[in-house]
Amino acid sequence: MRCPNKFVAGSAALALAAVIWISCLHFFFANGLVAFRQGNGLSRKAQQLAARHLGLWTNPNQRQQEVDRMRARNPEWDLMAGSFLVWSLAEMGLRNPSAKAAYLKTMDQIIEETLHLEREHGIYYFLMPVAKDRPYVMQPARNQFLDGESALMLASRRSLEEKPGYQPLLRERIDLMLARMQLSPVLSAESYPDTCWTFDNLISLCAVRLADGLDGTDHSRFLHQWLTMAKLKLMDQRTGLLLTSYTTAGRPLKGPEGSSVWMVAHCLRLLDEDFARDQYQRARKEFGRTLAGFAWSRKCPGSGQGPLNKDANPTIPFLEISAGASGMAFIGASSFGDAGYLTALAATLDFSAFPSLKEGRLKYCASNQVGDAVLLYATVLGPLWEKTKDQRRASDANK
Repeated sequence: MRCPNKFVAGSAALALAAVIWISCLHFFFANGLVAFRQGNGLSRKAQQLAARHLGLWTNPNQRQQEVDRMRARNPEWDLMAGSFLVWSLAEMGLRNPSAKAAYLKTMDQIIEETLHLEREHGIYYFLMPVAKDRPYVMQPARNQFLDGESALMLASRRSLEEKPGYQPLLRERIDLMLARMQLSPVLSAESYPDTCWTFDNLISLCAVRLADGLDGTDHSRFLHQWLTMAKLKLMDQRTGLLLTSYTTAGRPLKGPEGSSVWMVAHCLRLLDEDFARDQYQRARKEFGRTLAGFAWSRKCPGSGQGPLNKDANPTIPFLEISAGASGMAFIGASSFGDAGYLTALAATLDFSAFPSLKEGRLKYCASNQVGDAVLLYATVLGPLWEKTKDQRRASDANK
């Protein structure tokens, strides 16, 4: 008669031990926020991630292998990997001017290769095959994903150090984007046929804001119009978050998704700080999750399931952990100074993404080149947005 009691007592002890172990596990992977991101200079993780990316651009064969693997999954990742690296290097150059020359060299390599591939292969090179299934509404067809990311690369590079040949390229790209955006009642241009992405259009608007600071132009009226329109026509009524995608006429296609909401909030910081913080706080509620010192992001909002993007990274059931959304969450947490969430995200990264450090070069084996570039950006973002805001404040003061 005593055995069942022993079994129950033993099971309870094991359960208690498991709870204690799980609750303490994150301490083994919580290296402290300073290891991931610093207010000034470059953190250890930033230096290690950057060393690997910079190394790839001096080893064409190894880099091509990485590109081939990414393109086999999603051609968009090829462009995004380069874009996030250029944006990261701009931030790093502002943080560490002594290494600026090396950063500029790689930035120019990426920009020139991107522009070459666009000239050689056209607008579809960085898109999934579905882009050719039907014609674009706006003719001649262009790709706002490519236009916006290229423009922000050019603007970021010029913000670190001027390069005269890039000024007309940026000006042309911005004029094309703005002209097309104004053809739509929701002031947005297509990335795929009759599909506008908030992510891509906000990247484009950030490029416009940077270019205004660089060239003394002023598109503040259009930026204000876009923000006003978005608050009226592009909001998901259930969550109060911006839609992920919509038609050129403004019909919703996808509600908020974790793979884009964090970058959207970060981009908004350059345009409307109050709106940006509201979007981040809503995103934390709907997508951000923490447990026992670990953190992640959902793909769909917690208040209700939305449509899943078939090309997206897989989601781990029950906890609804999305690798892609969790990677982007680092950007949101870094941009808004959410130290608790960022520290817990970093613990999850080191626990589950299989970091590999060789000769001072860090990669995450569960990630890829674009994923690691996103993480690098999260470790260094900040100075470029602040520099651009300072330029804007100075311009307003002189009016």
